[in-house]
Amino acid sequence: MALKPPPPPWEMLQQVSELVGGGSVKNEVDKNMRSLAQSALSRLNMVSREEFDAQAEILKRTRARVVALEASLEALTSELEAFTKAG
Repeated sequence: MALKPPPPPWEMLQQVSELVGGGSVKNEVDKNMRSLAQSALSRLNMVSREEFDAQAEILKRTRARVVALEASLEALTSELEAFTKAG
């Protein structure tokens, strides 16, 4: 029997809000839930979208450079093999 996945966080927050009701208790629970969520997110190794895009662009340029270097190495290797066979 497969385990049922947990509900999304927003559903859990809604359920907690419904259980607590209104008033100051709800505000306190909301504040604590937000604090808990922020704490959990801060422990994750996450980067901003801008940083991700910048790193993706660097990776793209690096891959292109590796391909160019591999082609150059292949050409030099072929030249060296031809030179050693001729000599």
